[in-house]
Amino acid sequence: MRQRLVSVALLIGFALAGLASAARAATAAPAAVAPTAASFNPYAGTRAAVVAKGTKAAKTLATPDGRTRRYRTYMPSTIGDGVPVPLVIALHGGLGNSSQFEANSGLDGLAESNRFIVVYPDGIGNKVDGTGFQTWNGGYCCGPAAAKAVDDVGFVRQLVTVLQARLPIDRRRIYVVGHSNGGILAYRLACQLSDVVAAIGVQAGSNVVKNCHPATPVSVVHLHGTADTNMPIQGGKGSGMSTTVFVSARSAVTAMATADHCSVSTPVLLVTSNPDVTAQSWKPCRSRAEVRFITVKGATHAWMGHPGRSSAAAAYVGVPYPRLDASRALLSFLLTKSK
Repeated sequence: MRQRLVSVALLIGFALAGLASAARAATAAPAAVAPTAASFNPYAGTRAAVVAKGTKAAKTLATPDGRTRRYRTYMPSTIGDGVPVPLVIALHGGLGNSSQFEANSGLDGLAESNRFIVVYPDGIGNKVDGTGFQTWNGGYCCGPAAAKAVDDVGFVRQLVTVLQARLPIDRRRIYVVGHSNGGILAYRLACQLSDVVAAIGVQAGSNVVKNCHPATPVSVVHLHGTADTNMPIQGGKGSGMSTTVFVSARSAVTAMATADHCSVSTPVLLVTSNPDVTAQSWKPCRSRAEVRFITVKGATHAWMGHPGRSSAAAAYVGVPYPRLDASRALLSFLLTKSK
């Protein structure tokens, strides 16, 4: 009997020792937690592009700095009942222009099927009359626009005011889509025109706005190819004509997640049926905002999912990645956001 009691005591002792060891392990440094994963459809909530049967217009605008700025608009034929609809401000890349981006992005056909208005502004040209290779002043890039400190933020604000006076625009749903240098300006608008812009969608952009404190949070979706040499995803000097040393795409995204007061340390991993495409999403953020970063393995600087306009364009920015429509993917995110 005495031996049995000793054995029971030993067993209890071992059990208590195991519990103590487990307790010590629980209070030790926690193991790294893998990010939550979820699947997503990059085109969710959008309709495929259709034939653009709406109205196009090319206009000019005199700005306070003495310049004449050009822009093009597309009004879908599906709009006419007076109900306000979203406005998409489409910013071409450096050395591009409004007509090139209108043709290259396919946004007119998507505007027709998804009922929004598109405006394509022109940047500042390298010729005396403002024509030629167009660029935007994104803060540290690019070309004549940055060198001359052109007020492109003021231009976009004035442009929106003019359009609101004559078109049925939903003021709570004004978005910016930007490519490359246009994406850099889109980030600047998110920081400095947040009272107007609800969300931005960027392919191959970066953000260097210091002390970015938007008055109201602006949602961001950033799309970037891993084979982009013009604006490398990891940052650094690109293969294009610009001498700018670009910041990394990830730093641009996390800066906006911080500015929007998102839960920066716990992004949700998003995956699609396309193994080349992965994404991370930061939310919740203040005022229902969201920040999303989509990477595409093997994609170049060229606007994804749309044929290049010339062999010269392909030589400069690469062959477009064919298995993701950048325009529709960005719109899938943007059209769900509002002020």
